[in-house]
Amino acid sequence: MTKPIALDRRQVLTGAAAGALVLGFSLTRGAREAAAQGAAAGDGKLNAWLRIGSDDSVTILVGQSEMGQGVYTSLPMLVAEELECDWSKIKVEPASGDDAYRNVYAVRDMLTAGHGEELSGVKGWAYGGMAKMFSEQLTGGSTSIRGHFDRLREAGAAAREMLRAAAAKQWSVPLGECEARDGQVSHTKSNRVATYGALAAAAAAIEPPKNVLLKPPSAWRLIGKPVTRLDLPAKVTGRAGFGIDARPPGMLFAAMRNCPVFGGKLKSYDAAKVEKMPGVKAVVALDDAVAVVADNSWRARQAAEALPVVWDEGEAARTGTDDLFAQFKAALSEAGEKAYAVGDADATMAAAPKMIAAEYRVPFLAHATMEPMNCTAHVTADGVEIWAATQVQTRAVKQAAEAAGVSESKVKLHTTMLGGGFGRRAEFDTIGPAVRVSKAVGKPVQLLWSREEDMRHDFYRPGAVGRLEAGIGADGMPVAWRHRIASPSIMTRVFKPVTWMGPDQTSVEGAIEMPYGIKNQRIDYVTRNTPVPVGFWRSVGNSQNAYIKECFLDEVAAAGGKDPLELRRALLADAPRHRAVLDLAAEKAGWGTPLPKGRGRGVALHRSFGSIVAEIADVEVGAGGVVKVLRVVCAVDCGTVVNPDTVVAQMQGGIVFGLTAALYGSIGVDKGRVVEGNFDTYRMVRLAETPAIEVYIVPSETAPGGVGEPSVPPIAPAVVNAIFAATGKRLRSLPIAGQTLV
Repeated sequence: MTKPIALDRRQVLTGAAAGALVLGFSLTRGAREAAAQGAAAGDGKLNAWLRIGSDDSVTILVGQSEMGQGVYTSLPMLVAEELECDWSKIKVEPASGDDAYRNVYAVRDMLTAGHGEELSGVKGWAYGGMAKMFSEQLTGGSTSIRGHFDRLREAGAAAREMLRAAAAKQWSVPLGECEARDGQVSHTKSNRVATYGALAAAAAAIEPPKNVLLKPPSAWRLIGKPVTRLDLPAKVTGRAGFGIDARPPGMLFAAMRNCPVFGGKLKSYDAAKVEKMPGVKAVVALDDAVAVVADNSWRARQAAEALPVVWDEGEAARTGTDDLFAQFKAALSEAGEKAYAVGDADATMAAAPKMIAAEYRVPFLAHATMEPMNCTAHVTADGVEIWAATQVQTRAVKQAAEAAGVSESKVKLHTTMLGGGFGRRAEFDTIGPAVRVSKAVGKPVQLLWSREEDMRHDFYRPGAVGRLEAGIGADGMPVAWRHRIASPSIMTRVFKPVTWMGPDQTSVEGAIEMPYGIKNQRIDYVTRNTPVPVGFWRSVGNSQNAYIKECFLDEVAAAGGKDPLELRRALLADAPRHRAVLDLAAEKAGWGTPLPKGRGRGVALHRSFGSIVAEIADVEVGAGGVVKVLRVVCAVDCGTVVNPDTVVAQMQGGIVFGLTAALYGSIGVDKGRVVEGNFDTYRMVRLAETPAIEVYIVPSETAPGGVGEPSVPPIAPAVVNAIFAATGKRLRSLPIAGQTLV
């Protein structure tokens, strides 16, 4: 056993409920009051708790949203490892929205762009305080395992010790002679065995332990082993419930017509033109939209599209893509904020024998989740019930309460599975409208956005322009590095107070604190907000800054006469974890082996969300400049691994997601309107285009890192660097499609 973990009695609740042991921790005030009044423990609102039934079943309530990343398996694995239960008896339920499930770790990561664990002193104290104050029940920032690794193991260990204590008391034997394993407690000397289900009621009366011992890694039987995901059978058979699947009795369907221009408002509409269409029940006006309610989704959509609407388009109607990027480019010449500095980049640059410079540009991007945005709401005299595929339960509850004009305690939230999240479902713009429409018609309503409404009313990955300069010494090694970024600020919209402490960390993450040993660096940021709403997109600022940083580093290698891989290895002399990841990827990819004419191999390395990922892409540039990515080799050090199958799947998924953006992703704006509306103009990488992807995990005993996002940032620069190796052509803007390569 490892070091004991202290448990505050106020953090633990046990009680008998239908012969079950119910254990939870981090109680809300309401749950503590209910327990004090003698209510059944199962009635309490708990954070990360488990139930052990008389049938030996173990039910884990998961407060994190399942959006394909596997938390319905990996988080229960943490509990089960310490509980020593029978994995085949595990069940999973989504936890309802409640303050008890607030994820301080995720909010801190969001505020600090993934560097929260590295902050100290006054800055660390300030960010930590804000994270606690503004924490939410949130799934994002690749924090599910990082934020719950100790917390859920402690829950399992506490329950295990209570079951052992119940058995020891029942048999009148020393506690130390009772062993918990495989869902039962045994006493070898007397040859007695009792299942967890048989002990559950007695264990509920046991005093919770003040300290629990967690198993050392050498004793783990589940953590680190490949485990088939518990949610797969339901997804394969179609029984899994997503937001779009909600069907409360008597439900109607609503379709939205949002103002097509950013910031525009509803001016007038002619409901009489559609009210007599088949199935139409009502037309409901909102501030910047109008909803048509009907008896099925198709009729609602047809009527919404036929509805005559006049919009007050506002000032943004003059906004276009060229104007936006002209603003970003001009901003590079303005005074900005220092985001990071070490040494004296200016003086060293001026004295360097050689200096190179380049300007990079990345477009706005949509999330384009496969499940369109939706919410189902039912407003009654007693309160509000909502079914939402949300990443932020706290905000969903708050928005529903505000829209209905009730207290948050009157809102019941059902968190469904998410048909893709990527940060889009960290927003809550479907919640309020659904509640308001339900309130207007007096029935449950499912509000479903069309793909076009979804694509044209997103919170987009910011477009950005970056200007980079490097001073190169006589030995061909970089001695100075300057990077200046101009882009919109996500945090200005989401949480403006954090920008008072310095540059928006989400705008500069991936550019600051590089692992490379360049002794003189300066990174500056210029905020240039526009009418285009921006938000968190899978891997956030790392997605653009890794591309810019890693592509320019290849330019530095070429200018200094260095092999791109060997330059990185030399610059990582003081970063052994990064170098080990890079070396593994190079070995598996066969770096340096010859390729046929027209093919190239490119490399990129990046750390984000506590994990280090290197990717090497083999690319073919064919006739007419058509790019085909043939193979991607990915090496990752994500610290302690819970389920290696999940790591591999997330690396693969992130690579495909990032490759789609690199090849095709771009959101254009014309007269304040998004140009792209569906997958014909906003293309995805299709099955036939998907490269062979190999994933290799570096063994590590460090704290767990994230895996949902870290494979996204390196893929664009790896492919672009491979294109240069194949053609000699530098691509300093994305997407790749449409650019002249031959």
